[in-house]
Amino acid sequence: MYNPKSHKAEEFICHEEVLDTLKYAEENKNNLEVIDKILNKARLKKGLTHREAALLLDCDIPEKVEEIYALAREIKQDYYGNRIVLFAPLYLSNYCVNGCVYCPYHLKNKHIPRKKLTQDEIRQEVSALQDMGHKRLAIEAGEDPVNNPIEYILESIKTIYDVKHKNGSIRRVNVNIAATTVENYKKLHDAGIGTYILFQETYNKESYEKLHPSGPKHNYAYHTEAMDRAMEAGIDDVSLGVLFGLELYRYEFAALLMHAEHLEAAFGVGPHAISVPRIKHADDIDPDAFDNGIDDDTFAKIVACIRIAAPYAGMIISTRESKECRERLLNLGVSQISGGSKTSVGGYFKPMPDSEDSAQFDVSDRRPLDEVIKWLMELGYLPSFCTSCYREGRTGERFMEICKSQQIHNFCEPNAIMTLKEYLEDYASDETKEIGEKLIRKEIETIQNEKIKTAVIENLKKIEQGGRDYKF
Repeated sequence: MYNPKSHKAEEFICHEEVLDTLKYAEENKNNLEVIDKILNKARLKKGLTHREAALLLDCDIPEKVEEIYALAREIKQDYYGNRIVLFAPLYLSNYCVNGCVYCPYHLKNKHIPRKKLTQDEIRQEVSALQDMGHKRLAIEAGEDPVNNPIEYILESIKTIYDVKHKNGSIRRVNVNIAATTVENYKKLHDAGIGTYILFQETYNKESYEKLHPSGPKHNYAYHTEAMDRAMEAGIDDVSLGVLFGLELYRYEFAALLMHAEHLEAAFGVGPHAISVPRIKHADDIDPDAFDNGIDDDTFAKIVACIRIAAPYAGMIISTRESKECRERLLNLGVSQISGGSKTSVGGYFKPMPDSEDSAQFDVSDRRPLDEVIKWLMELGYLPSFCTSCYREGRTGERFMEICKSQQIHNFCEPNAIMTLKEYLEDYASDETKEIGEKLIRKEIETIQNEKIKTAVIENLKKIEQGGRDYKF
């Protein structure tokens, strides 16, 4: 029985409820009265249920689809403005005991080079990332209790935070590791992580078990209930995601939003962010072997409908996607992107020969970070390296209260301006710096609170004189 407040996976992601939702959407996708009612509710910018959002996703009436896209753009602007947060993944280890058929790190892959970073190598990687200008990392590691125990992850987090290189420092470490225990989540919380990230891959239990034939990850319930344990341990910023292409996208879309609704119903806090990766080619993985791939138009519509359904959640698109695809999705709801990313263990400090490449998947957008920053500004976006919400205690319920009232820009806009100024002073090319300085002057004038505006102007001068890390 479907129960969003339940802590049992098969009750808050109820298979029958998903099927009923898809049936409802199919039966009403041309029902203008119902569609208009849902769109009118969506214009209140408070979100939609999974069933309402699924109907919008199925709707193929051209003028209504355009309304969906226009509303997604409007909601993105109202909640997040023109700010785009930058981050990079840092792969610590590709040792893994699972048998996931879509990931080259699976246990049976005997020819991919296996590597685990030492703490000295982590320092080298972090210094290289700091030399690029990054302030926010998402650490990644395969599931292996021998090679990648929680003690290794905790030690690595401490190492990352301790590295101070020139003017660089990592101010937020998000963690993407396998589902674990409440006790281990408490340890991660105490280590000062930002967001805990875990992709479901697929919410369809039957498909999930086939795609994960062996290893701890085979346990559907344990994996799906991981966010509950993280919340119980005090981690109130969590990030959801599915890997589109493994299962029918309509099923994944409805279930993903059901998971978000569950977190709201059970803990009062929805997901801090939602990722929407698509399966890509990797070492011994052919994406064409999976017959549920989605084209760019469908992908764009998924992003727009998630933005409408969960307006408070950050939306993330990685370098899996091309420059052209990312540009389109930025306009429809994406608020965070990676830049200059490497998906290999040890990929930042020095280039590695193909024989040593341990990439988890092929990167489509290979541009260096400075080029990505310049591109964003030329498109009219404000690149942000801000990490202040976590460090100022604006997490979980407090963050959601501010975000849902559409007041988060009072913090994020000035912080974005100041972190961009740091980047321009320390890392930018001359051309990027010139574009950035013009953008900063323009953005300052949009700050409505005169007290904040004055403080930002003063802090920008201090940054020019060598000061760093000013925040609201």
